[in-house]
Amino acid sequence: MARHDLSFEPLGEPETSLTGKVMNRVRAAVMSGEMKPGELYSVYQLAESFDISRSPVRDAMLRLEEAGLVRFERNKGFRIVQPRPEDVAEIFAVRLALEVPSARRAALNASEQLVLALRQEMTQMLDATTADNETRFFMHDQRFHDLIIQASGNHRIREIINRLRASTRILGASTAGVDRTLVDIAHEHDPVIDAITRGDGEAAAAAMHAHLSHTGRLLVQQNVKKLGLDLDGNEVWERITAAY
Repeated sequence: MARHDLSFEPLGEPETSLTGKVMNRVRAAVMSGEMKPGELYSVYQLAESFDISRSPVRDAMLRLEEAGLVRFERNKGFRIVQPRPEDVAEIFAVRLALEVPSARRAALNASEQLVLALRQEMTQMLDATTADNETRFFMHDQRFHDLIIQASGNHRIREIINRLRASTRILGASTAGVDRTLVDIAHEHDPVIDAITRGDGEAAAAAMHAHLSHTGRLLVQQNVKKLGLDLDGNEVWERITAAY
């Protein structure tokens, strides 16, 4: 195992900013039915409703547009867009294409500092399950993945993946408590840590692929069920991610 030092600085959670809080409120309003797909809304209307300035609302809407949750119409406002199972599958196809080789590279260049940092994030994830704190759990889950990508040495990939993870959260997609427990999700990371500790790049890549594929497939099936679509979630997943 390599012994070079790295400075790990996982990206912070966007939800802690005012823009992030607006994003969360809009997402919650969509999930509760207060804001409906297809209806026209304005930034001014939302700012007045939330009793805040228009700037963070506008920034939040731009982020939501990037995630595919809203669509702006010139000089009119924006509409809520209903995400499709294909949207979730496409997000995970990109993650598979980028995170799997990142795990391989991280394992081949792993330091003791990386392994220690990953184990600390695992401990924090398990502590969050004991406290039944899903928000804290997924913060440390993100940091776990972020550390691996950072160790691979490609900061552009790091930025892309963190934006994709934000998109998944914005879409309201989570399997926690639906198809598996937080403890189940935490322990899916065990084979990744074990492979990186051994410096086994192929095993790390395979473990990351299995973890992301399991999560993505469940989220696609969950989305199909939520929307009441006459679709085979597995077929959607295979069709979009087969090359990855």
